[in-house]
Amino acid sequence: MKQSDIHPSAILGKAVTIGSFVTIQEDVVVGDGTYIGPHVTIMSGSRIGKNCQIFPGAVIGAPAQDRKTTTLKTYVEVGDHTVIREFATLNRGTFGNTVIGSHVLLMAYVHVAHDCIVEDHVVVTNAAQLAGHVHLHHHAVIGGMAAVHQFMRVGAYSMVASKSIVRKDVPPFIKVAREPLRYCGINLVALQRHGFTKEQCNGIYHIYRLIYQSQLLLPLALEEVDKQVNHTQEKAMILSFIRSSHKGIVKKSPPK
Repeated sequence: MKQSDIHPSAILGKAVTIGSFVTIQEDVVVGDGTYIGPHVTIMSGSRIGKNCQIFPGAVIGAPAQDRKTTTLKTYVEVGDHTVIREFATLNRGTFGNTVIGSHVLLMAYVHVAHDCIVEDHVVVTNAAQLAGHVHLHHHAVIGGMAAVHQFMRVGAYSMVASKSIVRKDVPPFIKVAREPLRYCGINLVALQRHGFTKEQCNGIYHIYRLIYQSQLLLPLALEEVDKQVNHTQEKAMILSFIRSSHKGIVKKSPPK
């Protein structure tokens, strides 16, 4: 360990590996088995889980890039087995914590702003940017250089194409692309990789056919989903997500 600056009050678990020129401030907790590469900065209020990997140049726990003032003590919480690649930046919250789940992959130059929630098994690809209060549900994938507007949500098992701008909520199990962002079908390959059966995939497809291809207004389409589709966990997830959307969901592609 060369010329690293580790505050004596920082709590480091067992078998933590720390590279050269690392800064770890006070009020930091790092779990067992975590690797911290050279030139990493972990600021006050960071909570890092077990067996994480943090690559050179990453900055975790910096104050929010936000003009709101708050006296609340907030944190960045990172779960277990999460990988944070080179020069990623994770900011503390303003009125709550910024939370990164377990088994998450944040690739190089990713920015996670204040008050974001990134659930388990999410992948955020190189140089993607999450504004404040973004919520990525489990197993979502964000393509490289995508930008997610503040307060947006991306549903479970969904995929956002690279260089996309997310200005509306992205429901679960789908792919979105183009500008403005549009529904491009269900995320079939990912569903199959994660063990969804043919029957489950067909049920998801039926739901989105009613929502995006029936020509019905969204409230009427959701009523048809309730009537026509048998109750499944996937149906409950989709309906709950859409009905709780405050910003609206992505639209279908216009006819050619």
